[in-house]
Amino acid sequence: MTATLVDRIGELVTNEPGGAEPLGIRRDVALVAVDGRVAWIGPAGSAPACDTHVDAGGRAVIPGFVDSHTHLVFAGDRSGEFAARMAGEPYTGGGIRRTVATTRAAPDTELAANLAYLQRELVRQGTTTFECKSGYGLDVEQEARQLRAARTVTPETTFLGAHVVPAEYEGRADEYVELVCGPMLDACAPHARWVDAFCERGAFDADQCRAVLTAGARRGLLPRLHGNQLGPGPGVALALELGAASVDHCTYLSDADVDGLSTSDTVATLLPGVEFSTRSPYPPARRLLDAGATVAIATDCNPGSSFTSSMAFCLALAVREMRLTPAEALWSATAGGAAALRRDDVGTLTTGARADLVVLDAPTYLHLAYRPGVPLVHTVVSGGEIAYRQEM
Repeated sequence: MTATLVDRIGELVTNEPGGAEPLGIRRDVALVAVDGRVAWIGPAGSAPACDTHVDAGGRAVIPGFVDSHTHLVFAGDRSGEFAARMAGEPYTGGGIRRTVATTRAAPDTELAANLAYLQRELVRQGTTTFECKSGYGLDVEQEARQLRAARTVTPETTFLGAHVVPAEYEGRADEYVELVCGPMLDACAPHARWVDAFCERGAFDADQCRAVLTAGARRGLLPRLHGNQLGPGPGVALALELGAASVDHCTYLSDADVDGLSTSDTVATLLPGVEFSTRSPYPPARRLLDAGATVAIATDCNPGSSFTSSMAFCLALAVREMRLTPAEALWSATAGGAAALRRDDVGTLTTGARADLVVLDAPTYLHLAYRPGVPLVHTVVSGGEIAYRQEM
């Protein structure tokens, strides 16, 4: 049995449901983790002795961020594309094929090194749970290769063979979907938990996405969906029809979309780094929250439309640009992300939950939005073990 004590916590965000406010804040407490799980929370100075000691020194402690949407297995660089967008070129999603070409050409060692680098970057910024998609291979061998790599760093792996139609299938989207639903899915399903598709003009229509998600479900994969990013469309309605865990982007929503999300278990995952990086309109987060929908915030870390691994940055964008309160934004970046991954063991700091927590170099979680861009992560504990500690 291994026990870790985190004591002298000035402010502890638990996300415990049912309290007077959504974050379940407790003050002047200590926390004990045993074998990777939260075992005890009580008054500071009253905790039992433990093998490992983390002195929070009066700082704030929050649950580890849960990033429910990333694309981390890739090679290459698209900084020139970003510069062009900042000079006025619109975002169309066409750059995905450039990343496909560089990723296909990269050796396993290069993909693994880049993935490991990004994983360390996530942890240093307080992310303890993250999802990772394929989608930059777009053939049977390459998609399976990406998922095998992703599976080495997270159990939350997503088959995204239906990202875009690859160049060699130009004009033959239905034929490509047959490949995705057949041999590609056969090769990829053993390495994935989720199946996803990009339901958007220039990518795949509703019937094609329905075929992919239902084929994945027959292989035991759970559905999620990219939808309503570049304009109004059928993505949200399709996600609701299929009971998807989440529909991601949600930039352009009809009243029916908002109403449907407000009465379903499908999470609206918002990706403000994309809007920042593409100069696109931000999603109507306030409409969603006021209607009662469950909202998550994620980074969409990818080399084209949102090359950020910082959940704190995305949280600050959600507060400033999408009118979330700091409390709503933090909940969405932790418990909301957990809901999008159908996880009840992360995103909270309650008895029995995974001991995934972040000691902030700040007296309160409010500093995450109050001091945007400042490296506020002091210590990261993942599964009861110290995963990162700020160097002095």
